[in-house]
Amino acid sequence: MTVFDSLHEECGVFGIFETKTTDISHTTYLALYALQHRGQESCGIVVNDDGVFAHLKGHGLVHEVFSEEHLRGLGKGNMAIGHVRYSTTGGGDLTNVQPLVIRHIKGNMALAHNGNLVNADEIRRSFELSGGIFHGSSDTESIAYTIAANRLKSKSTEEAVLRTMDSLRGAYSCIVMTATKLIAFRDPNGFRPLSLGQTPDGAYVVASESCAFDSIGATLVRDIRPGEVVVISRKGVQSIATNCSKPEGSSICVFEYIYFARSDSVLDGASVHHARIRAGEFLAKEHPVEADIVIGVPDSGLDAAMGYAKESGIPYGIGFVKNRYIGRSFIEPSQEQREDAVRIKLNAIRENIAGKRVIMIDDSIVRGTTCARIVELLREAGAKEVHMRVSSPPFKHACYFGTDVDSGDRLIANQYETVEEIGKAIGVDSLGYLSVDATKQIAEGASVGFCTGCFSGDYPIPVPKEVTKNKFDQKIGEFAVLD
Repeated sequence: MTVFDSLHEECGVFGIFETKTTDISHTTYLALYALQHRGQESCGIVVNDDGVFAHLKGHGLVHEVFSEEHLRGLGKGNMAIGHVRYSTTGGGDLTNVQPLVIRHIKGNMALAHNGNLVNADEIRRSFELSGGIFHGSSDTESIAYTIAANRLKSKSTEEAVLRTMDSLRGAYSCIVMTATKLIAFRDPNGFRPLSLGQTPDGAYVVASESCAFDSIGATLVRDIRPGEVVVISRKGVQSIATNCSKPEGSSICVFEYIYFARSDSVLDGASVHHARIRAGEFLAKEHPVEADIVIGVPDSGLDAAMGYAKESGIPYGIGFVKNRYIGRSFIEPSQEQREDAVRIKLNAIRENIAGKRVIMIDDSIVRGTTCARIVELLREAGAKEVHMRVSSPPFKHACYFGTDVDSGDRLIANQYETVEEIGKAIGVDSLGYLSVDATKQIAEGASVGFCTGCFSGDYPIPVPKEVTKNKFDQKIGEFAVLD
């Protein structure tokens, strides 16, 4: 994925249930650090000490928000949940930072959510018309309030979760923490991943990706199935499969395998690294070209480049060095420098590029501006030819399930009629995208089906005709005000 002109996944979630009181905030911190790639805008941790919740959240990366002093301040406990976020629905203000802590008549509850609801506005409006007050503008708050409302007429929180799932439409991989339980649940389509693990001392952990388990010495037990509710308490682990669909009815976002997930993760039984290797192999079969070297754009283009090289027999090489010390707060001083910022984050290795016919592999092209600048870097390094191969199909449609592509208007694939025209616009000698059919085959051994709606426009569930902005995120002149 190009480093500026890129897609963003919304969130990563983590939860842990210990049988004893420990410095559980440190464990949660390490897990969130491993999930940092899923959200760099904000993060938060909630610690449960015998029903008393301590929480801290803020804007920034995990290490920016949480110091050693902050972690000590959260205290000890036997349960905790954490969250890293990049906002898609809801603005980036602090009220939308998760986990959300809800204090209702049945006690404390905290919620961490990854995904997007397509009927969030409908749910929110129903609460507002009955006097409900929302503090933020994210769809996560709609989930939390629905659970709290259903808890009043349910015997347990897990029963309230099941009732809530009946009214939710869209993507939601969630972790709920009550005074005594940790409850993880995943929408029936399984749009976003969610896994169950266990530490050597017997603690149970839940996370968006298995890489979070590796960071704390835990092992992957299994994936939480689409539609499943997993309840963790002192009684052990209980699975409620009432809403589980058949594997062929599920539809995890295939871009989890292409870009969003970390390469060392295993999602729904399939290795992300292996999926990217296979994507490169399929690319080589579908779009062969004579060349001298295959390179990948760091980071997620590297595995696919290895696969392309393996299948084609063309040598694999390192084409770029990535500056890993530019933080999220980096500020380009002028417009001119802002437009040329790719040079600061990426540098071509001239001795590997000069005089050669280069195949450059990237995971996607979104708007194309950054991609064009990366091609310029290769030209300046002396590349004789530049052939670009993309390990996903062209992006043509909005995503409604947890990425920040809410419209197809600015996507380069919709601005030109042919692939050849796109290739000419970004300055390459040839351009080839992975086919939709091949994309569905990259995650070998996966126990789920795939959503490819952003490529094909064929979504697993009905989606809104348009994405509406929350009225509280708009200026007065942009909507009809109701006094």
